[in-house]
Amino acid sequence: MGITMNFGDLILSSRTIVGDTLHEIGMKDQRLWVLTPDTGTALSLFKKDCSDRYVDVGIAEQNVVGVSAGLALEGNIPFIMGMIPFMTMRACEQVRTDVCYQNLPVRFIGTGGGLTSGGGSTHNAMEDISIMKSMVNMSVFSIGDPNMVRDVIYSSLEHPGPMYIRLAQGKADKVIYEPGSVKFGIGKGEIARDGKDVTVFAHGEMVFQSLEAAAIMEQEGVSVRVVDMYSIKPLDEELTIRCVKETERIVVLEDHLMSGGLGSVISDCLMDSGVYPKAFKRLGIPQVYAGFGSGEDLRKKYGYDLTATVDAIRGICK
Repeated sequence: MGITMNFGDLILSSRTIVGDTLHEIGMKDQRLWVLTPDTGTALSLFKKDCSDRYVDVGIAEQNVVGVSAGLALEGNIPFIMGMIPFMTMRACEQVRTDVCYQNLPVRFIGTGGGLTSGGGSTHNAMEDISIMKSMVNMSVFSIGDPNMVRDVIYSSLEHPGPMYIRLAQGKADKVIYEPGSVKFGIGKGEIARDGKDVTVFAHGEMVFQSLEAAAIMEQEGVSVRVVDMYSIKPLDEELTIRCVKETERIVVLEDHLMSGGLGSVISDCLMDSGVYPKAFKRLGIPQVYAGFGSGEDLRKKYGYDLTATVDAIRGICK
């Protein structure tokens, strides 16, 4: 189990870590290419030192996916960094046919997960997990701790198929684990905090919020286990089933539509395995197009902020 930091102690930029890590690898590995549809601010070091393997196609997500597929067919490992709604929806056909159909090692690193972009409905990433996990051969990850980003990128280098790596806004991300205490694994989850009464499954920014809720509930005598389910596809089915059997009461919290995201993946796993919790509650984005506002304000508006999380845990413990 990872050791969690004191809440709010340390904030890092996931985007900066992405840029630094790709630069570090690119200086040693000629297979690595970095591409972007006009969102390359964090990639300046790579652009400077590896300019022959850096491509900015402009605001043209379909093109960046097609170019990446061609590079992968020539034995390279392309990383695309861009805004989630446009990579997963505007370029959906290219992701499916150019990359997934051919099972190519293209890595999609997306920023603005959930309602964190501040750009309103056109820029909110509410459906991305549902879309990307539906693609054959695609692996899907949602990262909450910025320190885990480096491990994800390194782990992806020898992975044979495409990968989607979801970040939140990526500018001021709260550190969850003591550096070096957690090892990223494809198809794995991490118990960020152990508990015996309720399990909260979360991913991305919602892991930190779940830990805050667990600390509040501890004062009320309720022991809450928090699982950082950063690998959504493939899911850590063994950990999921074990948590359900041990705590019996389940909350799934995510900055994504409640239908089609982690909650749906966990539900499928439990139904297929014949394992049924005593209580099951989903928290996330309802079937609405959320407007403008900060992630914090919108989570409160749509009923999945810290207060709502605590209330949900209380509710299933009755």
